[in-house]
Amino acid sequence: MTFTRRGLAALPVLVAGAAQAQTAFPTRSIRMVLPQPPGSANDAVARIISEPMGRALGQPIVVDNRPGANGMVAINFLKQQAPDGYTLLLPGVSQLSFNPHLYPNLSYDVMRDFTYVAPVTDAPFILLASKKSGIASVADMLARARAEPGKLTYASAGIGNSTHLSMEMIADRAGVTFTHVPYAGTGQALTSIVSGETDVMILVLAVALGQVRANAVTPLAMVSGQRLPVLPDLPTQREAGIDAPVMPGWFALVGPAGMPDGIVNTLNAAVRTALADETVVRRLGENLLIPLPGSPTELRTRMEQDSAVWGEFIRRRGLRPE
Repeated sequence: MTFTRRGLAALPVLVAGAAQAQTAFPTRSIRMVLPQPPGSANDAVARIISEPMGRALGQPIVVDNRPGANGMVAINFLKQQAPDGYTLLLPGVSQLSFNPHLYPNLSYDVMRDFTYVAPVTDAPFILLASKKSGIASVADMLARARAEPGKLTYASAGIGNSTHLSMEMIADRAGVTFTHVPYAGTGQALTSIVSGETDVMILVLAVALGQVRANAVTPLAMVSGQRLPVLPDLPTQREAGIDAPVMPGWFALVGPAGMPDGIVNTLNAAVRTALADETVVRRLGENLLIPLPGSPTELRTRMEQDSAVWGEFIRRRGLRPE
């Protein structure tokens, strides 16, 4: 083949144009897979951020709920997809930092099977007491637990759930003993606190706030690193005298292993753009969710740090789901 001088001059432009066409992303809709059903916390997050993310990317984000097996159904589906950025997963801290220590035969490896894209939101927790218990403060709770080991009961949404791990961590660090009463879900556990069937519980603030405002339960402390405007007079667990790690409640965006850096950076930028949107900030606030913008490296570091802290605790206490 013979090129003229003019043709040779144009060749680099043609090559660059072809390379750009090959790397254009996205050119079609993106699937965001969720490990929880419609109406769940991470479903709310997905519905809030998907539309503004789609605007930033120029392509729609399609939410795909695939609940089951504590996130493993959705994760196993993700592992089968091409690492091209068109299938993503919105898991929580449980799937990435807790499950590897709770389930000995887990079907995925958090270090090997994912590309970390972006942190998205955090959800604060709250420590409550039933009105019938007569507990008015964290000091009351710990004093009674020390005076009568095992007499105070705490509700959870099941063994291995965040509501279980958080109370066990407090008991461990405070040197006290509670009796665990697991229920089949957060709703039943909270009902047991309202009725006085159990004494105390930690759960996501968004779930508990209605009962707090109705004066149906006694709030004891925010299980978070700082006080929140919605309950400004409620102390954090550290301010209330609990020297224990705060239960994390974050959600994040990941993809299959091996995604190209350029695609990861494009998706991360879209998440940041969505989290800076005034409407998104307002809607997250209405759901008591905190925007958590950050880099892929920051997300992976967060996952590893929470895995180290809670993994050591889970192994030492021998905590396993039934």
